[in-house]
Amino acid sequence: MTKSRTKYAFNNIIWGLINKAINILFPFLIRSVIIYALGTKYLGLNTLFTSILNVLNLAELGFSSAIVYSMYKPIAEEKTDEVCALLNLYKKIYRIIGCVVLVIGLLLIPFLPYLINGAYPKNANLILLYLIYLVNTVISYFFFSYKSSVLNACQQVSIVYNINSIIILLQSVLQIIVLFLFKDYLLFIFLMPLFTLINNLVVGYVSYKKFPQYSANGNVSKVVIESVKKRVSGLFITKICTTTRNALDSIFISAMIGLDMVAIYGNYYYIMGAVFSLISIVTTSMTASIGNSIAKESIIKNYEDMRKFDFIFSWISGLFSITLLCLYQPFMRVWVGKKLLFPYYMVVLFSIYFYSLCIGSIRAAYHDAAGLWWEARYRAILETIVNVILNYVLTKLIGVSGTVISTIISILIINFGYGTSIVFKNYFKGISMKQYFLDHLRYFVVTFLIAIVTVSICSLINYSGIIELVIKSIICLIVPNILLIIVFKNDSQFKSSICIGKNIIKR
Repeated sequence: MTKSRTKYAFNNIIWGLINKAINILFPFLIRSVIIYALGTKYLGLNTLFTSILNVLNLAELGFSSAIVYSMYKPIAEEKTDEVCALLNLYKKIYRIIGCVVLVIGLLLIPFLPYLINGAYPKNANLILLYLIYLVNTVISYFFFSYKSSVLNACQQVSIVYNINSIIILLQSVLQIIVLFLFKDYLLFIFLMPLFTLINNLVVGYVSYKKFPQYSANGNVSKVVIESVKKRVSGLFITKICTTTRNALDSIFISAMIGLDMVAIYGNYYYIMGAVFSLISIVTTSMTASIGNSIAKESIIKNYEDMRKFDFIFSWISGLFSITLLCLYQPFMRVWVGKKLLFPYYMVVLFSIYFYSLCIGSIRAAYHDAAGLWWEARYRAILETIVNVILNYVLTKLIGVSGTVISTIISILIINFGYGTSIVFKNYFKGISMKQYFLDHLRYFVVTFLIAIVTVSICSLINYSGIIELVIKSIICLIVPNILLIIVFKNDSQFKSSICIGKNIIKR
């Protein structure tokens, strides 16, 4: 590796942020066009089908992450034959997974009407629409999706980001044109599998040109296969947990309340998810570099690095959580109008949901880079069971707010609490978790107090529309950052973060 880990991570973060901005902006525009051109029920269908296929993607088992993890060491040690063998294994398994997803997806067709409470668009052919979504999902498993693993493991995921950005840009522009000119949902979604295929073909070609030494051939040893199997088993359980947390929410709401509520929930979740995915580019882009660091550096060095990164990410998470509290409703009024608004208590719940997702992100990056998926299997199983039970009970009792509350409870208690103990027990051995939890308690208290101040100031603004958004955005940018600097200016982690920032700027 001729470049430093920091430079690779920095490149991946920059291009990842650009990619994420495109992946947020254009789907946002598409959701808006669907609402105004076709109505909320079509938007609800879009959310429902996406959620169903996210569940079907459990068949992937997390195999891609296990393979990328297994590539870190042989790539660092320049063992080309071992990387090629892993790539060949990845290719074979992905084709099997594609067949499994296709078969299960076809078997679900008779049950589609039972997943919708109430009416759905009269002109919509549910089966045909669903089949196109299914084909879009299956294509990735058969056409060179495995090639991206080489770019990921070589810390050059920025290439994947750039290709995806261009493809999404072209696809979205065409889809928006189709919606405006023809108002044809069928033609709109037909473009999805077409561009998915193009994306995979381009990634495969670029991967070959960039790393021609890595091709899918050879066989991995039994020791490596057993290692991959173990990690895949743990990853599969973890993926079940993640899927029940996200995709099943929409399915529960659709089955118990209806497509209109799915659309409203989907709008709020989309904004929260978009912001989370934007800042999670930081951790995603760092994972390969953290994996390289784990392979080469001491546990103490990595623990101290984690604390520094935690401080930076907690600052960012707190800032965006406060911004959501202040801007959610004004933005929604401008975007979809008053008729599609949740009460403000739902804004508070979504902001807490967002903060809960963020606080364990850096720890999760070390968890993934260390390949601790098998060790986390019981945590994932417990979180899944608790989340599904609470989702069902609370959604039935108190409606959509219960959906969000159930997820917050399972994330905070099981994912963050229990998940942290797994990383310290299996990687940061001999290091106490006490300081880690005290750090996060301090970050939460500071964020909570600053949130009260910022929301109070924003409540004094009497403007509406775009002007309200602009003024409150400026307040959210200035007030929390000033208060955070005042609170942490003498903190050792703050000083270390300033040094990291200066080094990145110099590079």
